[in-house]
Amino acid sequence: MKIKRESSRLLKPSYPTSNHPPTDVFIPLSPFDTVSFDTHVATLYAYRPPNPANKVIEQGLRMALAEYREWAGRLVYDEDGRRCILLSDQGMRFVEATCDYPLGNMDKPSPDYLDLHLPITGIEELAQVQLTRFACGSLVVGVTTHHMIADGFSTSHFLVAWGRAVRGLPMDPLPLHDRSIFVPRNPPRYQFDHRGVEYLDRQKISHSDSGDTIVVHKAHFSSEFLAKLKNRAAVDCPYKKPFTTFECLLAHLWRKITRARRLDGKQITKIKIAVNGRARMSNPPVPMRYFGNVVLWALPQSKAEDLLAKPVGHAARLIHDAVARVDDDYFRSFIDFSSSQEKMEGLVSSTDADEMVLSPDLEVDCWLRFPFYDLDFGAGCPDLFVPSYLPVEGLLIVAPSVNGNGDIDAFVPLFEKNMGSFKEDFYSLE
Repeated sequence: MKIKRESSRLLKPSYPTSNHPPTDVFIPLSPFDTVSFDTHVATLYAYRPPNPANKVIEQGLRMALAEYREWAGRLVYDEDGRRCILLSDQGMRFVEATCDYPLGNMDKPSPDYLDLHLPITGIEELAQVQLTRFACGSLVVGVTTHHMIADGFSTSHFLVAWGRAVRGLPMDPLPLHDRSIFVPRNPPRYQFDHRGVEYLDRQKISHSDSGDTIVVHKAHFSSEFLAKLKNRAAVDCPYKKPFTTFECLLAHLWRKITRARRLDGKQITKIKIAVNGRARMSNPPVPMRYFGNVVLWALPQSKAEDLLAKPVGHAARLIHDAVARVDDDYFRSFIDFSSSQEKMEGLVSSTDADEMVLSPDLEVDCWLRFPFYDLDFGAGCPDLFVPSYLPVEGLLIVAPSVNGNGDIDAFVPLFEKNMGSFKEDFYSLE
């Protein structure tokens, strides 16, 4: 698959009137933005023909940028040394590309994905779009967005707004852009120690990269399989409500990956689970339309031998309890902690975009409730939606399957030496 990039330009917002907003406004990053990944995230959307012309898609994007100006801005530092978004309207990168061959099967994660979007490192633009037209008339839209600007929930709503603008529909609801709403309490209450979770000592940062080959497998789980898995986990559920599908699937994957990695029985293995604070914070609440990052992490852990010896319901309970602990009190404590110069002395964000190996741990991003499949330019929803190829060992992405009947796809990067065992075992309910 040879991709030819035909044109590249900066796309600026298209405002409905001649009264353009000022382009010298600095928006300081919120505490949640600063602990997010300092890199772009890439996603791909494949559409079968017929598709609207590039010019139509471009004009809708310019209109969406007028409501989501952050993507056309730049990350800078203000006079106080704070990292900020400068609403400069300098533009996002927009590339048109072609391929002389038909679009093949994109169902298997491949390094070829990387040709369908622009690079995610070493760039100043905060968002990029590549439209790739194939000989068969298919279109692949490759989107990269800087994670410090918005989390997956906000980004997905921006993309839906883009599609609505292309179709001539209002971008409703409009985003809330006020990043100053996260105010520390007076007096502050440090109810939790956020060292070792959101923050690490600057001097203790290290990178892991064994040099072994990492491969990514797309594990497909049917709704029938998930129902069986939930029934098995329910035997050990002590709560009135059953475990969620996500809790059961993640418990299953945690056990199967731990077995495939052949960890020592005494080894502690943890999962870093992203938790959306919009549904957690209540005093005061954070509107769902807030645009930015509102994510912290749950960290269930277990000895490898306990995880494998006990049933899947045990692992689901560890996950459930850890996520439940990341509640309103935890989010408010984080805001207080991150706003204290004394507490923050010598600490840096624990998120590290350069980390290539997470073993014996896992990190998971759950995209099950994000409306990525609603990105409709007028000819229907995407035929396929996938994250780009991201070979970070142990970084899982869980997303809804394209068929829309409750199936789930899990993108699982592991060392090649462990992947064979995982593939042989991950459909087993034992």
